[in-house]
Amino acid sequence: MIDTPRLSLPLLQAAQAQKHVTVNEALVRLDGLSQLVLVSTSTAVPPGLAVDGDCFAVPSGATNTWSGRDGNIAIYSNGGWIFVPPMAGWRARVKDASATAMYDGTNWIIGAVAVSANGAASIHEVVEIDHAVSAGASSPIVGGIPGDSVVFGVTGRVLNGMTGAVSGWKLGVTASADRYGSGLGTASGNLVRGLTGTPVTYYGPEDLILTAEGSDFVDGSVRLAVHLMRLTLPTF
Repeated sequence: MIDTPRLSLPLLQAAQAQKHVTVNEALVRLDGLSQLVLVSTSTAVPPGLAVDGDCFAVPSGATNTWSGRDGNIAIYSNGGWIFVPPMAGWRARVKDASATAMYDGTNWIIGAVAVSANGAASIHEVVEIDHAVSAGASSPIVGGIPGDSVVFGVTGRVLNGMTGAVSGWKLGVTASADRYGSGLGTASGNLVRGLTGTPVTYYGPEDLILTAEGSDFVDGSVRLAVHLMRLTLPTF
């Protein structure tokens, strides 16, 4: 055995010279893979400004020094790259997606909490939206809720207080103007915690709509987070 079976850590060999080289490489791999954080799962060209410890999931069709390393984890160390093949079931935080991911043996599935043997996944997501409130009786967020999703609720906060005579606001969708809250505060820092008693399925993209109470909106801004689940298909 030259490498360990799970993390591909290089092992010392009998009467090996320069043992520190092997030990140091093993430590670099262990440092990168423990509490794994991937900078990206989609970057196909090795970055020129990587720093020691940066980890990338090499996608299909990668170029330059990543060519032929599809599916590997590339760990930057001392001016070069160390490659380690991941195993099905590994989890990682993906920086550029601001989400966790699970490796299904072929791909990193963003947001997956469970994956079947043939790639069907239960994916939990939080879609975060910063919205500048437009003047008027209502302020829609077009397509704020993704299609083919089961929504458990919407949370959020007022970023910049809503000015004018508006006394409060409601948050909902076309079919229910207050599905995710009513009588919501207008001052900066006020919160939204819009839970639904029964999760609601949206088969197509749905607008989130802020509706003014007492008077029309003038301005302001909010940060909303849609908490949802999506189901993906197994491979054919």
